[in-house]
Amino acid sequence: MPTRKQATQSVWTRPQSRREQPALSQEQIVSEAVRLLDAEGIDALSMRKLGARLDAGATSLYRHVANKDELIELVVDEIYGEIELPAADDTGTDWREAAAHCAHSLRAAILRHPWIASALGELGLSHLGPNMMRLSEEMLTLFSRAGFPLDEADQAVRTLFAYVTGMTTSEAAWLTTVARSGQNEQDWLDRLWPAAEEAVQGHPHLREGYAEARGRDPHESRDNNFHYGLDRVLDGLATRLPPAPTGLRPA
Repeated sequence: MPTRKQATQSVWTRPQSRREQPALSQEQIVSEAVRLLDAEGIDALSMRKLGARLDAGATSLYRHVANKDELIELVVDEIYGEIELPAADDTGTDWREAAAHCAHSLRAAILRHPWIASALGELGLSHLGPNMMRLSEEMLTLFSRAGFPLDEADQAVRTLFAYVTGMTTSEAAWLTTVARSGQNEQDWLDRLWPAAEEAVQGHPHLREGYAEARGRDPHESRDNNFHYGLDRVLDGLATRLPPAPTGLRPA
């Protein structure tokens, strides 16, 4: 007798319960989970602790989510809902400007919620969330209208998002480490510099780079690093576009 295939476990694939209206809504659960994560980080998240914050038992939460993994899928999609979408329906929109705006908005969202740096590596079918689907559709529309074939538009969007999440999750992890020290970023770096300069003594290029970086505003340096990489990604993607048609030569 053939075995029945089970659906992939995800909050986006599980049939929703049709039982009586629960006391807690999914929106309440997700909003409180985001507040908990922002305040205490990913390690503090548990169904029991979240239930206590909502003055409800964990059983009430299980009406909406089967486990912690599904809860993480929901809260991450909630954060994707904060990202400003490109104005893809505006035919006059410059694709690079719109893509850069979306990239900066994604970076800002990750830095507002640095715990997401850890959560992104644990996600299952996050791409099926409504906010992520909406973001993906708008970005594909933007790149398609810029002249990318649809299959390459998809690869271009993936490349852009991979750059932003890669750079920004590292940045978020760094800022989380600084926050745990109880110091601001500048004070943390000032205390770190002597050890860093000692470590690079045998590496001339690194030694020169560290010497040039000392005294710079760390926030400004992080911004500049992100801008540089983003511009280079967009430069590379631009080479994949067909050349713009030239106008007719005057008689």
